Amino acid sequence: MLRRPLQLLARGVEDLAIMRRAGLLRPVGPAQLLALGRTAAAWGLSPAAAYPTAAAVAPDGVAIIDDAGEWTFGDIERRSNSVARGLAAFGVGEQSRVGLLARNHHEFVEVSAAAWKLGARSVYLNTSFARPQVREVIRREEIDVVVYDAEFADLVKGLPRQVRRVAGAAELIAGRDGSSVKPPRRAGSAVILTSGTTGAPKGAQRSLATSIDPALALLSRIPLRAEEPTLIAAPLFHAWGFAHLVMSFLLQSTLVLQSRFDAEQALAAIERHRVTALVAVPVMLQRIMELPARTRRRYDTTSLRVVAVSGSALAPRLAHRFMDAFGDVLYNLYGSTEVAWAAIATPAELRAHPDTAGRPPRGTIVHIYREDGSLAEPGETGQIFVGSELLFEGYTGGGSKEKRDGLMTTGDLGHFDAAGLLFVEGRSDDMIVSGGENVYPGEVEEVIARLPAVAEAAVVGVPDADFGQALRAFVVKRRGAKLTEDEVRAHVRALLARYKVPKSVVFVDDLPRNATGKVVRRELTA
Repeated sequence: MLRRPLQLLARGVEDLAIMRRAGLLRPVGPAQLLALGRTAAAWGLSPAAAYPTAAAVAPDGVAIIDDAGEWTFGDIERRSNSVARGLAAFGVGEQSRVGLLARNHHEFVEVSAAAWKLGARSVYLNTSFARPQVREVIRREEIDVVVYDAEFADLVKGLPRQVRRVAGAAELIAGRDGSSVKPPRRAGSAVILTSGTTGAPKGAQRSLATSIDPALALLSRIPLRAEEPTLIAAPLFHAWGFAHLVMSFLLQSTLVLQSRFDAEQALAAIERHRVTALVAVPVMLQRIMELPARTRRRYDTTSLRVVAVSGSALAPRLAHRFMDAFGDVLYNLYGSTEVAWAAIATPAELRAHPDTAGRPPRGTIVHIYREDGSLAEPGETGQIFVGSELLFEGYTGGGSKEKRDGLMTTGDLGHFDAAGLLFVEGRSDDMIVSGGENVYPGEVEEVIARLPAVAEAAVVGVPDADFGQALRAFVVKRRGAKLTEDEVRAHVRALLARYKVPKSVVFVDDLPRNATGKVVRRELTA
């Protein structure tokens, strides 16, 4: 009888501890408390409430610093209201679809906030798309208005006449009132596109969170704090960057945004703005570590408390090298667009096991299933399934991901160790069957990457008359390094089984990657 109440009490105590650590339990004056009550009554807890709330409590606080300057919470609130009126003039309202093709800057945030204030669905287009992909997504998602950066004008040419095109937020703002807009009857939603590394990108639909539980889950493993400068280097159109944009609404963080990632400019921004949290994808850390050590030392980055990465696999060697240079500040999140997060590895866990994905955060369940549907034992490889309140609602074009017992597959294979740490071995559809033996590319790639002469590597399966598939390694050498195919093969042969040795090695200048740093394997197999 007492079990449920005690569980709820324990959960409440844990929530308070997380909020206290994140600086969310801070005193407010009577006027601020009244303003909070008014905005909560009008907007609820959806992201559409973010800037009305922040502007009511701290209108002069710095909300965004980007290449164009600084913008206060009051600025963003007024400008997003004007954008909302501009979109409404084009017929945008509840159930409308607003496409956004933009880099990381204040207008991305303003257009997103405006769409949510109207109860519309915002669709985030990948800035690395070619024109055919842009046209296909706009058609499939039935987008009514597309707002784009001027540099992408060629990508939105030739759209159907009913699709309104707007070159940036300035056109929507011009001459329009910035006072509060009327809240919609139903909250807006967002569509995040999958990476498309294994096929055409799909639209993953999500309702915008109306509780703080998802944020507390992330904060239970990553110690972000309120009102601190956060550099979001990961693309805002990607699930990882978008998650931290939404997280910043709760924390009222000062967002530092750069339209294009440059490793040295990122370090300069960290020093200039005393950034405490960097949100990135692993390839960005790799680019930072490729800078000469004297260049890295030129910048004071001691303000960094958290470097949070996701979006693609974090190489174990890179994890250790980065922490050796910048301190034990690295947190690695494993998840997907469809399931959000599954596990998070802390600096201590990465020090001890640099190849681990960590542990599930609060409120998240992860199970490993055998092929017959039974639960795998620790150390046994199987399919990874995840359960939480953040599972996506399905693809906008129809269909979803496989589910078991209310949990959703990530499409990856992995295992838990005896201590409960999760290890991801690779995508189930990336597995290579060579001569009847199963080979997971990630294991071979990690071994090749240990060679001092190797900057990065990718392994794929190619047709082979004798074995069905043979392993081919694509290797990027470090600048000035010398390395031969025989040396790569001998290194792998010394550490792994014979059938895991690549039959061929191809040296390339770089690996094909998408905007979030994932290797596009189909381009290698082609």
